[in-house]
Amino acid sequence: EVQLVESGGGLVQPGGSLRLSCEASGFIFSSYSIAWVRQAPGKGLEWVSIIDSDGGSTGYVASVKGRFTISGDNAKNTLYLQMNTLKPEDTAVYYCARYSLPEYDYWGQGTQVTVSS
Repeated sequence: EVQLVESGGGLVQPGGSLRLSCEASGFIFSSYSIAWVRQAPGKGLEWVSIIDSDGGSTGYVASVKGRFTISGDNAKNTLYLQMNTLKPEDTAVYYCARYSLPEYDYWGQGTQVTVSS
């Protein structure tokens, strides 16, 4: 059974940092691209970042470029999102999702990130 389990969310002050984790199971982690997607209160889903299956290529939405870093540890079957210099507009539920062309076919349950003073 494919599972993606996020953790690491919480409440942080503006300018602070958090590291999200996404633990994968039930599939060969290194064979898939995996993304972070977020949903802010009252808004739709927003793609945030993606890392390809061999970790050699990454992509970011413009609003987080230079502040967020995506990485993966194939030995631990875990995806990370290091988030620095957080802003209130980063407040959202963050999901990890597996990409299997042409869609994101499995999603985690999400982890809440709240940036507030």
